[in-house]
Amino acid sequence: MSDLLKVENLKMHFPVHGGVMMRQTGAVRAVDGVSLSIRPGETLGLVGESGCGKSTLGKAIVRLLKPTAGRIEFEGVDITNLGTAAVRPLRRDMQMVFQDPVESLNARHSVREILEEPYIIHGGMPSAERRKRVGELLDRVGLPATSADRYPFEFSGGQRQRIGIARALALNPKLIICDEPVSALDVSVQSQVLNLLLELQREMGLAYLFIAHDLAVVKHISDRVAVMYLGKIVEMADSETIYREPKHAYTKALLSAIPHPDPTREVDRVLLEGDVPSPIDPPKGSAFGHRIAHPRYDETIGKELPLVEISPDHWVAADPCCLEGEDLKRAEALMAGVSG
Repeated sequence: MSDLLKVENLKMHFPVHGGVMMRQTGAVRAVDGVSLSIRPGETLGLVGESGCGKSTLGKAIVRLLKPTAGRIEFEGVDITNLGTAAVRPLRRDMQMVFQDPVESLNARHSVREILEEPYIIHGGMPSAERRKRVGELLDRVGLPATSADRYPFEFSGGQRQRIGIARALALNPKLIICDEPVSALDVSVQSQVLNLLLELQREMGLAYLFIAHDLAVVKHISDRVAVMYLGKIVEMADSETIYREPKHAYTKALLSAIPHPDPTREVDRVLLEGDVPSPIDPPKGSAFGHRIAHPRYDETIGKELPLVEISPDHWVAADPCCLEGEDLKRAEALMAGVSG
C-alpha cells in the first residue's frame, strides 16, 4: 500500500533576533530533520516531552507553517512549497484538531456558523444543504441537533472538542492531525473522545497523526509510534513493539513513567537527570547523551546519528549514548554498512 503522507528530512527553524539592529542571532530548531510516513487508514502516534517540536511538526505538515527545509508529499504530490492559493484545495483532504477547544473555536460564532464555514469557503453549497450537513455532523460526533444554535462557551470541554472534530470532518478529509486532542480533558471524557476518533476512523477510513505526551493514550489508539526528542525522531516502530521492546534510552524512560493501575506493584522507574537542552543552542552531539552526561558523548560530537532499521520496521537512532548491548552492536554494524 502506497503512503498517504511522506515527510523527508523536514526542518522548521524560527529566527531569533537581538541587538540594537535586531539582526538574526540564531534560530530555534523546533523540528530538525524529521522523516516519517503514514499509510491510508493508519494512526501514527507521535510522543515526546513538551517543547520537543511535536505540534510544530503537525502544523508544518498541514502547511499552517512553511517549512525551512525538507519535503512533504501528500498522495505522491510535493506540497512543501505551495503558495496559499494552491494549499487551499488540500484543506479538503488534510485537517487538524487542536489541543485547546476553547481557543480553536470562535467564541463569537454559533456552532452552526463554525460548521458551515468549511462549506462556504470550499464551494457555494446552498444554505439548506449546509444546514442539513451541520445536523449530520453533530449527530456523527454525538451531539444533539439543537447544539447548532448555541455558542462554544455553553458547552463542556469534551463537547467543545467534539465540535472541533466535527469541523475537521466537514469536508471528508483523508488525514487528520490530532494535536493533543484529549490532554485538556478529564480522564472520563478522554476515553469518550478517543473511542469517537476510533469509530470515525473505522467508518471513514481516516488516517491520523496523533500527537500526545501520554503514552498510555497513544498505546490505545496508535498502529505505529514515533518518539521525538529535541526536534528529531529517535525511535519508531509498531505500537506493540515499542511498548514491549523499546531500544532507545529516552523511550525506555518515557515508558517507565506510565502510571500502573496497581499501586502496590513495584515499577522500575528511570529517573532522568539534567535539563532538556535548548533548541536555540542544541548540543553538537547526542542531545540525550548530553542531557544524561553519558561517557561516550564526546564520540558523537559532529556526527550524524540517523535512524537505522535495527529489526524489521523498527527504526532507532544509531546513538552509542542511548543503546546497549546487542542493540548497540547491531546499530553500529548497520552504520558501518551505510558508510561503507
